[in-house]
Amino acid sequence: MKKIINDPSDVVAASLRGLAAAHPELLRVQTDPAVVVRADAPVQGNVAVISGGGSGHEPLHGGFVGPGMLAAAVPGAVFTSPTPDAVQAAITAADGGAGALLIVKNYTGDVLNFETAAELAGVEGTDVRSVVVDDDVAVKDSTHTAGRRGVGGTVMVEKIVGAAAQSGAGLDQCEQLARKVVSQVRSMGMALTAPTVPHAGQPSFDLAEDEMEIGIGIHGEPGRARVPMGTADEIVRQLLDPILEDLPFAEGDEVLLFTNSMGGTPPIELYLAHGIAERLLADRGITVRRRLVGPYVTSLEMQGMSLTLLKLDDELTELWDAPVHTAALHW
Repeated sequence: MKKIINDPSDVVAASLRGLAAAHPELLRVQTDPAVVVRADAPVQGNVAVISGGGSGHEPLHGGFVGPGMLAAAVPGAVFTSPTPDAVQAAITAADGGAGALLIVKNYTGDVLNFETAAELAGVEGTDVRSVVVDDDVAVKDSTHTAGRRGVGGTVMVEKIVGAAAQSGAGLDQCEQLARKVVSQVRSMGMALTAPTVPHAGQPSFDLAEDEMEIGIGIHGEPGRARVPMGTADEIVRQLLDPILEDLPFAEGDEVLLFTNSMGGTPPIELYLAHGIAERLLADRGITVRRRLVGPYVTSLEMQGMSLTLLKLDDELTELWDAPVHTAALHW
């Protein structure tokens, strides 16, 4: 294992210290328990949109804390759900009196711990709602989930609902909007290599030089199938076809296409794949109205990529376009 670290047990805490040092105008980091919160939090009168999960997927979620997106993020240990007390601490730090909306990726530990925190905060008088993101079409159930996994679509939910909260939308409206995005977003990923968790010291799975894994999760979970290595055209088709069939997406639809690196895939390959996806969508009469390309939901240093499609309408497009200022997304 070769990584730029000191102590495997201190990776998350040290990384969070660096995040706080790099972006003091956007966020601050609370420790014990670890919480990343907007520098100006709590914002009075705004719904606090909060997310989180295991570390190792950066910039998800701490990189999305700031005006127009998340009020707070809760980082757990690498690939490990944050504890309920950490989620509750995030709610306390971010609540500006208008309640909190928790955006939760569908992994068993995340769902249970965020639900527990919501109940505890409710006892203390804070109105807290939860929306679970389950956009991965690859599998129905996997190592870490009951039902579909939450992956790239989480970024779309956080950005769109964060924009609504920033504009003053109420808790009911933010919750309804989050559920709308979840219902219209689908994703699928693949891997050429496995990630190596620092405290484990070895890859999560083995892939031969001539193999790739289709339908992987973001924690090194296996996918739908292990198949021979293919060309970029073949890889993009194997990701895009199941996504299009699942919603289903149809001729005349307008979409946001998110082409995501799993951490180790360089931009030259990612843009190549994005161009193929745009062409294949155009062939089906589907218009790419908005785009996002880059490493936004990673799995440490895994070589691989995922595609996410969100079916757009005027409301979702306007909220996607709304100003955002975070470490990872800003326009």
